[in-house]
Amino acid sequence: MPTFIPIDEPPPRQAPGGLALWQLGFRPFYLLASGFAALSIALWGAQSLGWLPSAYLQGPAWHAHEMLFGFTLAVVVGFLFTAGRNWSGQPTPSGARLAALVLLWLAARVLVLTPWGVAAAAANVGFAWCCAWPLWRSLKAGRNRRNYFFVALLVAMGCAALVVHLSLLGSLTLPAWAGLQLGLDLVLFIMAVMAGRVVPMFTNNGVPGAQARRDPWLERVALGSVLVLVATDVLPLPDAALGLVLVAAAAAHAARLWLWQPWRTLRTPLVWVLHAAYAWIPLHMALRAAALAGWVSPSVAAHALTAGAIGALVIGMMTRTARGHTARPLKADGFDVAAYGLVLGAGLLRVGLPLLTPTLYVAAIAGSAALWSLGFGLYALRYGPMLLRPRLDGKPG
Repeated sequence: MPTFIPIDEPPPRQAPGGLALWQLGFRPFYLLASGFAALSIALWGAQSLGWLPSAYLQGPAWHAHEMLFGFTLAVVVGFLFTAGRNWSGQPTPSGARLAALVLLWLAARVLVLTPWGVAAAAANVGFAWCCAWPLWRSLKAGRNRRNYFFVALLVAMGCAALVVHLSLLGSLTLPAWAGLQLGLDLVLFIMAVMAGRVVPMFTNNGVPGAQARRDPWLERVALGSVLVLVATDVLPLPDAALGLVLVAAAAAHAARLWLWQPWRTLRTPLVWVLHAAYAWIPLHMALRAAALAGWVSPSVAAHALTAGAIGALVIGMMTRTARGHTARPLKADGFDVAAYGLVLGAGLLRVGLPLLTPTLYVAAIAGSAALWSLGFGLYALRYGPMLLRPRLDGKPG
């Protein structure tokens, strides 16, 4: 009689179906952040027209706060909850716990448009701190000490938001911009750390012949320079000393980018967009130094970081990580490239036009706002169905 050898067959591929929005942090936070980025410009316009007269936050304060503690922090949390699971091998918030954090973020976005300032402050500060706790638990359970500092950064973001709100509520003598500047510095450090980890790796993996590298000494100098900026903004230095720190930091980050060989990435949009985003960081530092000397507007320097570096790095990372975690090819399509072009164009218009022709400042704001909204709106429409549905390979996440 023939002998049959048992063979373990692979499990059948699960057909994608159902709602996967609450399976992993990147799904709801990427979707909400991109949608909010697109719609926030209309809300700002409504404020300018006087349609929201009772809003607790108004005008530039609302715009700066919401782009930092609303849009940017949502993306950071979505990324950390997703990466944190890989780093630690432990679960991060999903299901009802993830939905509760999303509701807290939504409540914070609504409350700043109401007269209830204390409630708005509690929701915004609480969101950062409530996200820090489960990330800490996951990293601690997985003994992933290398990334503990991200927990500290989330706590510090909550403290920066607290400074803003206590100032606006009249309970703190510090100006609100001090909290906003601290928050921007913290986000700058997060971007510098994560770019240093992923951009050289993505470059070498995605671009044939690339030899992007990291120099340990330069890494310490580049990241250390950002920490010095954080310290100097907490305990202000004279303008001349701060200017020297900024010039040195700009040189270090430009040298860092050079080692990553950006010129080799021009045929790989999923990679070149990250290089283009990082190029805004030394430019921001140089422009900030120029602003201290009175050569350019501080607003131009700030928007090189926000509309430039943050916007481009967010759209680049959201496309790549969403593709990877939904089991889709790591290759940008025409929609992705269009979104990259729109968001990068928004930064170039917002920063470049006032530098070239200061009289066109209003046109720069309007044009940049339109491109920004179109870029992130395109992402929300394109990636929304992917974020709502399970992975193509049937795996959880």
